[in-house]
Amino acid sequence: MSLKHDIEFKLNGITRRVAVDVSMNALAMLRDVIGLTGTKYGCGEGECGACTIQVDGVSLNSCLMFAVDCDGRNVTTIEGLANDSKADALRSAFVEHGAVQCGFCTPGMIMQADHLLRSGCGGDAGSIKRGIEGNLCRCTGYKKIIDAIASVSGAPS
Repeated sequence: MSLKHDIEFKLNGITRRVAVDVSMNALAMLRDVIGLTGTKYGCGEGECGACTIQVDGVSLNSCLMFAVDCDGRNVTTIEGLANDSKADALRSAFVEHGAVQCGFCTPGMIMQADHLLRSGCGGDAGSIKRGIEGNLCRCTGYKKIIDAIASVSGAPS
């Protein structure tokens, strides 16, 4: 038996109303119910950061958040940063610095980097390393990612 709950929240600036199973996580809601697939399923345990979203300006792992907990909140996904100049600078920096390999972790990294920059991260390599420690990249070794974020923050890497 499935127990559904109607929720209403702002998703990337647009009010959304959806019915979700009370046991569904936010990641499944975003991907399977709403159809936004930029937020990736990685581990399902909050260890890799591939599913990073921002909820009321705080970055969270959507695999660990119940969909019903989005009710009344402001949720931003990687798709919500499509027309954002700061996020555009991050995307460009990731390409310029070679911080994109397979690309699977990139949406989560961009979401976390965006959160760091908006929350006043110092932009130095140490702050950036600490800020992205919940995001796993299996390809690069992180130096290029840190350099890309630092270049947008204006601090030396």
